[in-house]
Order: sequence, then structure tokens, then C-alpha cells
Amino acid sequence: MTANQAGKNGITYADAGVDIDAGNALVDRIKPAAKRTARPGVMAGLGGFGALFDLKAAGYVDPVLVAATDGVGTKLRIAIDTGEVDGVGIDLVAMCVNDLVCQGAEPLFFLDYFATGKLETEKAARIIEGIATGCELSGCALIGGETAEMPGMYPDGDFDLAGFAVGAMERGAALPSGVKEGDVLLGLGSNGVHSNGYSLVRKLVEVSGLGWEADCPWATGSLGAALLAPTRLYVKQALAAVRAGGVHALAHITGGGLTENLPRVLPEGLGAQVDLGAWALPEVFRWLAQTGGMDEAEMLKTFNCGIGMILAVEASEAEALKALLEAEGEAVSVLGHLRVGEGVTYEGALL
Repeated sequence: MTANQAGKNGITYADAGVDIDAGNALVDRIKPAAKRTARPGVMAGLGGFGALFDLKAAGYVDPVLVAATDGVGTKLRIAIDTGEVDGVGIDLVAMCVNDLVCQGAEPLFFLDYFATGKLETEKAARIIEGIATGCELSGCALIGGETAEMPGMYPDGDFDLAGFAVGAMERGAALPSGVKEGDVLLGLGSNGVHSNGYSLVRKLVEVSGLGWEADCPWATGSLGAALLAPTRLYVKQALAAVRAGGVHALAHITGGGLTENLPRVLPEGLGAQVDLGAWALPEVFRWLAQTGGMDEAEMLKTFNCGIGMILAVEASEAEALKALLEAEGEAVSVLGHLRVGEGVTYEGALL
């Protein structure tokens, strides 16, 4: 294209594939969703060069900040291929704020990064409205973000997401703290695969010969829709337990499964004893294991296997905390206890 071909004003940014007007329309579209996430401490809406947050207005006296960042991984491939993008924003928020809670922090605000080759305003709005929903459910403000339209960087229809969350706690309240032998392990149920292990999930679906639109082998609806069930948000219920007292550590069960994530919050010399019969393995994991001929050990170090968050709690407080979490709507399993040793030891059978 020459300057004459482009018109009297020469070649424009739009000619290069970047539509500023579409970006502005997207911001206008998502402002109401972002506004719904407002909480004490937020000092301005979307649109500035930076976002301001007042920790004193949020009720903190001597706060320590905690930051986390994450993405959704190749679960996005399923969302892109099926067009079912509404839940991946919740996934993005959950992957970040669930990590913050493990440090004992209350999530305060969230920023997102959305990148694509050509901005499709409607699709982008659905994704970011999902992010706002995740923030709203977590008590976390969506205070900013970046939408990057980058021609030539992504195949048509593809996009990527990254999230950034900041939380706070009062000085001296950080977790893990006081973890010791005899602590009871309480497991909170997951909502399926969540947002880890999807490269393997996609490989197993390929092996099965099924497509995303095929009937789901273990539930109603399509296979793709079932695998896109959003990651659970554990923020409010976990913080309620922390504030009640007796919680020594929390472990978000993500990539690496129970085998790799639980030891991350245990001091040297302590390990975990877990009873695999303490909860029912969700059918999605049974199907994945059968499809791939996977053994129990591989499942436990790859997937959450039905447990999305684990709390290590004072033994004398375990029953009260279990009741509190159940009152918050959680399905709670008593998984086992901490013992002298290293790593996670399993008893019973998962499959």
C-alpha cells in the first residue's frame, strides 16, 4: 500500500491493523463491569496512566503487600476453539488471588493484560467481564489493565491473558506460621481440572478421538464446555477460616498436584500423610486416567484430583474450622495430618 493508495492523510495506524476506536469502545463497554468491583481503597476509575489505591481507607494500619501473577495456560486453546470464552476471566483471577490467600493476604486489586492479533470487541468484552466477575466474587477491585492489539503476533482469533493481583495483611499475620506435627489437613473441593495440566488434557482428548463438541463422557453437555468449568475462588471462605484462628498454612493445588504443592508450605522435617479414600475422585479425573492409562502417582503430581485448596490447621480447631467452611458453602474433606518426614505419603487408593 502506498501513501496515495491509503488516502489523502497517508497511511494510518488502522491501515497497519491497529484499531484505536475499537480499543476505546472496549474500554467504554467494560467500565460498568469494572465499577461493580469497586471496594474501599479504590481512588479512581479506569483510564488513567496508573491506578491509585489507599491502604488506610481499606482499613490497614501496618500493612505488608503481597503480589502474584499468573495466566490460564493452554486452557485458552479450548476456549478459543469452542468460542466459549466467558469463564477464562474467572480462571485468570482465581489463579492469582488463590495464591495470595495462601500467604494470609486479602486480595485488594487486580490488573489484566489481554493480547491479540486483531481486537474483536465483543469477544474481548466477554473475557474482561469474566475477569470483573472473578474480582467481584473475591472482593478485589479491577483497577486497570492493558489491551494489546498486535497484528502479525497471533493467528486469527487467538489471544493470551495474564493477570496481576496485589493483596495485603497486617504485619506479623503472614502464612505459613506455626505449622507443626499433628496439624490436620482439610481439603476444599475443586470444580474440575481448574487451570493446570491442560496440555496433557488436550493430548488425552486427542487420544480419545473426541472433539470439543462431542457429548461429555462423564456429564451433560459438550466435552469442551465441561473442561472449561472455571477455577474455584477460595478467597472469602479461606480468609474467614484464617480470621477465626487456628489456620497454620494454605496450599493452592495447581500444577504439580497434591504431591508437589502441599510440601511448599511445610517446614523442613515435616511431611504429610494423606488418605486417598477421604474424598471421591471426580469423574473427569477418572476419565482422564482411563483414557491415558495413567497411574495414581502421575495423576497426583499433575492434577488437583478434586482438591483445590488444602488448609493445615490446629488439631483442636479442626472440627470448628470444618464447620465454618461448610457454613461458607464448602465441601470439606479431612485428608490426613502432618507428620515427621518429608513430602507427601499416601494411603488407600484414588483410582
